Amino acid sequence: MSRKWVAWMVSGVLAVSLAGCSSELSNEYVTIKKYKGLEVNKVETQEVTDESVESTISSYLGMSQTREEIKDRKAEKGDTVNIDYTGSIDGVEFEGGADEGVMLELGSGQFIGAEGDYKSFEEQIIGHETGETFQIKVKFPEDYPGEVAGQVADFEIVLNGIYKITTPELTDEWVKENSEDSKNVEEFKKEIRGKMEESNQTNTDNTLRSSVIEALLAETEIKELPKEQIEEEYQAMMDYNKGLAKERNMEFADFLTANGMTEEDFETIAKQQAESAVKLDVVCSLLAEKKRLNPSDKEYEEKMKEYAERLGYEDVETMKEQYGEDVIKRTILQEKVADYLVDKCVQVEASDSEETEKESK
Repeated sequence: MSRKWVAWMVSGVLAVSLAGCSSELSNEYVTIKKYKGLEVNKVETQEVTDESVESTISSYLGMSQTREEIKDRKAEKGDTVNIDYTGSIDGVEFEGGADEGVMLELGSGQFIGAEGDYKSFEEQIIGHETGETFQIKVKFPEDYPGEVAGQVADFEIVLNGIYKITTPELTDEWVKENSEDSKNVEEFKKEIRGKMEESNQTNTDNTLRSSVIEALLAETEIKELPKEQIEEEYQAMMDYNKGLAKERNMEFADFLTANGMTEEDFETIAKQQAESAVKLDVVCSLLAEKKRLNPSDKEYEEKMKEYAERLGYEDVETMKEQYGEDVIKRTILQEKVADYLVDKCVQVEASDSEETEKESK
């Protein structure tokens, strides 16, 4: 065999090999110019500290508080009161100065404090009875945000109720009653730490998934997206929001107005979101097909169970009724694609990423 023939064979094999390793993927709708080595900002998983565990446990204890209404005496420091209030300066009500049904612990320092000769907001409620309407006068601090800074304001207070709020102590008995997995305080603290670490890791994973998907879309060239699919997506959004309006016994236009939108605004936003959703679907489907990432029936089944549990549904079928099986399957596929991209991405410090972006411009 001549050397010339061998050289031709080698060059042919190399050509085929290089063509097979092309970093571009394409179909009739899009071309993915790059999917390996996508640069994303580095994400650090938030540390779970002893302080954060204690704070979380305090929140759990707070959810077990008991409330006893007090009807035989006046409000005292340490009580929690339910009040309506309306504030005015020089007889004119000011923005943010009125509210109803506010629960306020007297002495907590949540509201305006004492300033010069003026007593604090909370101090002036002490000594009043349920059902009473009365006036107080306070002075906003000089460094208070907004135009009210440094000004004297009058407030009309309506005292709706006085309550004694009792927060339980963290004891083995409380743990046994409120945890399915722990039997004592020490075990409960470990349980909470584990849940927080799992939650923080989930947040990190989700942030990375969003980042690589965004980077992937930035590396994708659109040819022409399927119009029928965009229309279907748009109609699904329209039907969903009309359903929400119906649940609230509202006309669709009134529902949109209540959410700060006109029908024209909604149409524009919905079409943009529909196009973005279809673009994401087409790109992820292409990558999944070319890299053999399509989940198996078993993977779909396992993920659906995981989603149902995470979202608090009794079973998968109930979740499917809410979202639709196709939507859930699409989400599972996109998550798998995102995990593939995360494994192959390059995490860089935010400053490095910004410098790279500047240089590329």
